[in-house]
Amino acid sequence: MFFIDTIELEGLGNRSYLAGGRGAAVAVDPPRDFDQVLAAAVRRGVRITHVVETHIHNDYVTGGLELARVTGAAYLVPAGARVSFARVPVADGDTVTVDDALELRAVATPGHTPHHTSYVLLEQGRPVAAFTGGSLLIGTVGRPDLVEPRLTERLARAQHASAHRLAAELPDETSVLPTHGFGSFCSSAQAEGDTTTIGKEKSANAALTTDVDSFVARLLAELDDIPAYYTHMGPANAAGPAPVDLTAPAVADAREIAARLAAGEWVVDLRNRVAFAEGHVAGSFNFEAEGKIATYLAWLIPWGKPVTLLAESPEQLAAAQRELVRVGIDRPAAAATGAPQEWVPEGEDLVSFPRSTFAGLAERGTDGVVVLDVRRDSERAAGHIENSVHIPIHHLPRRLGEVPAGTVWVHCAGGMRAGIAASLLHASGREVVAVDDGFDAAATAGLTVVTG
Repeated sequence: MFFIDTIELEGLGNRSYLAGGRGAAVAVDPPRDFDQVLAAAVRRGVRITHVVETHIHNDYVTGGLELARVTGAAYLVPAGARVSFARVPVADGDTVTVDDALELRAVATPGHTPHHTSYVLLEQGRPVAAFTGGSLLIGTVGRPDLVEPRLTERLARAQHASAHRLAAELPDETSVLPTHGFGSFCSSAQAEGDTTTIGKEKSANAALTTDVDSFVARLLAELDDIPAYYTHMGPANAAGPAPVDLTAPAVADAREIAARLAAGEWVVDLRNRVAFAEGHVAGSFNFEAEGKIATYLAWLIPWGKPVTLLAESPEQLAAAQRELVRVGIDRPAAAATGAPQEWVPEGEDLVSFPRSTFAGLAERGTDGVVVLDVRRDSERAAGHIENSVHIPIHHLPRRLGEVPAGTVWVHCAGGMRAGIAASLLHASGREVVAVDDGFDAAATAGLTVVTG
């Protein structure tokens, strides 16, 4: 008998896996904070004998190298990946024994990267699962444009061929277990559903139901923005990431918080957007701990800029730290927990800004105000408020000067990104109203929504 445990990384939209038998197991694409993987192994009573990477990741810092060191496991990395550390290079067709009657076979599946490799788990020689990384995902494939623009079309065609290879070589009942596709920007589209098999993908995945030219044309046309921090992930993983440090940051008092703001550093308030709008430290930014903090903070912050975290509890701070180390923001410069009144010097007040809904905007009317849409291009093309200004959230920090004069009513698709944008605008001295509402409510409220 075999087992497969899934380790969810909801913030980044990824999954890692631990698979094995009675005594030994293999870890697939482990996160930087791999204690969850170790805990799963302890629960199963198995030893991790192999750690494998499907590719050099572009969206998060891997824990594979350190996990292999800690456990004494063999570290398997695709042979075509250029790395600066000792590892076991894996080529197409290579097989390793995981446990009694349980093997792992490497299958070259280029497309997401040139060296991408999937791993098929075999029980007594029978394929039972395929760890497909960024190759075949649920209903889609991994995006091919993260390596080098000149390679994008070639890799898109390779994705089509790799998907067909997996479909041809594996039985329909084989479970497909991708790393990406659960909200990750490494996916070319967002997956629907939670589980899949080769058979299901044969009938539902465009890579397997569409000819290569049509598939490539559609794939390239639908590629979305690439988070800026991706530029740093591949090199960090190829160099060999340092061990993770999740110890608590130095404590900052109100005076130090003020000094860091005055020095131009980022002070990030982790509380929810409602609490932040009601009262916060002037100049601080709001990235909700419950939102996609790793994705959006890493995307927007100038890389290497010191960041101080403000949290309502030590638990919230620790959870945010864990999310951030996954994308290479290793050590906050400082941190504070508690009530926001404790974060401002005595005699100074917190600041606030109003929140509203699309109904509130419709009631007020759009004349005389700036309606700012911070969604991505693909979202806006499907429908936007007539005469609204469009600056995607990830462009806003460097384009604040382009926002027209006047009170800014800022919105996104659901409220989280609008909260971030409102905090950036308010910190820069603008009058702002955060529209905390789902975009579907805009037309219902009577606002004119146009497409294109």
